[in-house]
This record gives sequence, structure tokens and C-alpha cells, in this order.
Amino acid sequence: MSLNNFQYDALMRAYNEKQLNHKHEQDEHIRQAYDKIPRLQEIDGEIASLSLKKARALLLPSPKDDFDLSAAIAELSEERTALLQIHGYPPDYLELKYDCPFCKDTGYVENQKCSCFKKAAVDLLYIQSNIREILETENFENFSFEYYPQDITNPATGLSALETAQDAVDKAWDFIDRFQEHPCGLFFYGDTGVGKTYLSHCIAKELIDRAYFVLYFSSFDLFDLLAKNTFQKDAAASDVAGFIYDCDLLIIDDLGTELTNNFVASQLFCCINERIMNHKSTIISTNLAMDDFLETYSERIFSRISSNYTMLKLVGNDIRIQKKLLGGK
Repeated sequence: MSLNNFQYDALMRAYNEKQLNHKHEQDEHIRQAYDKIPRLQEIDGEIASLSLKKARALLLPSPKDDFDLSAAIAELSEERTALLQIHGYPPDYLELKYDCPFCKDTGYVENQKCSCFKKAAVDLLYIQSNIREILETENFENFSFEYYPQDITNPATGLSALETAQDAVDKAWDFIDRFQEHPCGLFFYGDTGVGKTYLSHCIAKELIDRAYFVLYFSSFDLFDLLAKNTFQKDAAASDVAGFIYDCDLLIIDDLGTELTNNFVASQLFCCINERIMNHKSTIISTNLAMDDFLETYSERIFSRISSNYTMLKLVGNDIRIQKKLLGGK
């Protein structure tokens, strides 16, 4: 599990809030029950007195003062339970409740992260990824090779569109399975609608489900955020900008659709270079052909990508159009 301090603190604040809310709920239940059934307060007072009396007996041993504390408390507890049920309350009405009975809303069981903590971490990572809703449909479970024909070939490799897609999926799974010990980059390129973004989403879902911190941006949104952070000193943009360099996986989608200028080029190089130096994985997708990409961005950007990323070209017909022609299937 890969959480930064900000994310961990956010989760622990949520657990603290749960504990406080349940304690307030218990206090209110006790107040209501005491008002309606005064004997309940007397019982709790008697249990406290018996516990103190037992402690004194242990400190100053005397046969005449000794008694079975467990039996005495059990008897009073039975009376309390009976009173609650007679007055229409459930037997556990006065007990402290927990969202998770295993860790009792602490997030830990015997110094190990509870399963609820892991689920909460994944939920938080989904929210912060920017693509929570779309990953419900765009994932490997729904991925289909039926849109990749065998009669269209990749001129560079001689492989059909189907074989090219199958190879890209194999490399995507290799990227996922080796993610922890072998951070690297993937560069998807090809015509519009051949599945570059979809495959990026598939990878994102698998890694988020494994509790990695994934951030997704369209190129326009990424450079707009960086511009706000640089020129407007926007506080919200500043918070997110730090994650761009630190997240486990950064996805930059549709690179080349933004308004390219010197600022964009310098920020792109800084982002790519910084993440390579920090051994952080990045996925970039673009509709640009390699000649156009080299012309749009600097040679040093192209060099850093081609030297450190796995370059995967997808070919075929526009899948969005195919789906429309098939009635959205």
C-alpha cells in the first residue's frame, strides 16, 4: 500500500471522527435511558463500586472481603438487559457501537492495517484519481478485442490491429504486475479512437485496486493546473501540483490537444524528467504521429520519452464510431 502522509492523515482523521460520532451516540443513548429508567444509573454505579471494592481486596487481602466480581457484574448486567428490553430498548442499546467490529474504528488490528483501512484507502485513491466513475465501465473486465480487425496492419511491425492490441494488453499487464519493483513509462500513440485512453483506464483501475496512488489528467487540465500554480499562486492548484510529481502513477491523456507554448514544453519536460529521476511511473497517450510529436515538442522531450518509455502504437478503426454503428454495444 502506497499512501503519502497527507492521505494517511486524512484516513486517520476519518477514523477519529467515527470514534467521536459513536461516542456522542452512546452518550445520548445513556442519557435517554437514564432519564426513562433511573435504575440503570444505579446499576452502573453499583458495578463501579464493586470493581473498586475488588481492587481494594486484591491490594489488602482479606478472606471476608473477597467475592466473585465476575458473577456479581453478570447478575447486574442481566438486570440491566432485562430493564432495557422491558422498556423497548435493544439489549446493546448502551454499548459503544463501531463501524468495524474488528478494529473498533481504529484502522488497526494488532498493529496491522485492518481490512476496512485498506478499503478506505482504495476509496480515497479512487476519489483522488479524477476518474472514479469512468473506471466502473472502462476496465479490463469490459475490454474487448472485437473492435480490432485482422485486415488492418501496423506498417512498422506487420502485425494486424488485433495482434497489436493483444501485444499492448500483454505489456499493460506486465506493467501492472511489475509496478512495484520496476517503475517505468508507457507511451500510447495512434489515431483517434483506437483505445489508448481506454487501456490507460484499465491499468489505472488495476493499480488503484492494489492501493496505488494514481492521478489522471487530460493534457489541457494538467497544464491549466500547472499554470494556475505558477502564475496565480492558486492554493488548491498548489496542493494538487505536488501530487503530480509524487503520485505512484501519473496519466497524461491526449497530449498534443493543449495549446502548446514554451511554458507547456518546459513543464512537460520538468514533469517527465522529475518522475524518471524519482523512479515514478507515467503513462502518456497522444493522437500525434511521431514526426508531429517531435515537431510539436522539443527533441529533448522526445529523447527522454523514447529512451525511458515503452512505445506502443495502436491501430484500427475508431472504436467509438464502431460502437455507435452497433447501437452502443
